[in-house]
Amino acid sequence: MQKTATLFFAFLLLGHIEAAAHFGMLIPDAPRITGENPATTLTLSFSHPFEQVGMDLSRPEKFTVTANGKTTNLLETLQPATILAHQGWQSSYTFNRPGVYHFVMEPAPYWEAAEDLSIIHYTKTIIPAFADDVGWDQPLGLPTEIVPLLRPFGNYAGNSFTGQVFLHGKPVAGAEVEVEFYHPGQHLEAPSDHHITQLIKADGQGIFTFTCPLPGWWGFAALNEADYTIKNPAGEEKGVEIGAVLWLYFDETPKIGR
Repeated sequence: MQKTATLFFAFLLLGHIEAAAHFGMLIPDAPRITGENPATTLTLSFSHPFEQVGMDLSRPEKFTVTANGKTTNLLETLQPATILAHQGWQSSYTFNRPGVYHFVMEPAPYWEAAEDLSIIHYTKTIIPAFADDVGWDQPLGLPTEIVPLLRPFGNYAGNSFTGQVFLHGKPVAGAEVEVEFYHPGQHLEAPSDHHITQLIKADGQGIFTFTCPLPGWWGFAALNEADYTIKNPAGEEKGVEIGAVLWLYFDETPKIGR
């Protein structure tokens, strides 16, 4: 009887762990750039955002910014940092001209033994500088990405975000998109595991919509199986989950004055 109870508890614990979604994270300390503060620090990590549980992120394979028709390699700007008690990275970036800046991280493959596969999350955050808003809806040609159909900045909590999922440049019909809220410095209790990681199914053109009810950072992750395998730490060829991750910031709705 005791053995049965122990196995049942282990099953429940494993189920809880699997329910928490992994997210590549690329979070700036300023969601938009103004003349008063033309710089930001970007934090790169691999975590469970809502539960604020970190995992180690090896040095990314690529870290770039694309703006005004030019892509710049930022990999050498990365400095080691401790994020949620685990290995992460930070970079400082100064904006010299108006534009819409697409920051992208491509991490090294992360082996997830519980899922028997490796994970690669192509993670993107879009920052407007000096009130520019041209080019936020342009795809970057990543292996997989979410292209916003709602301007991904200047939004209030309660706005509905709409995006389109692409894989190898083509829309992904019926794509499943995981959504989590990141609230650093705050502790929130979810009513259930389903509330921690919410799920949307895109339409036949890979288009999905989600209403963000709270101010702060919201992450969207569209996950697909890669058409290749890579070796796990034991040298075995295993499948790869590639994720298109996009982070957006929603501001608190201003109070109406009397």
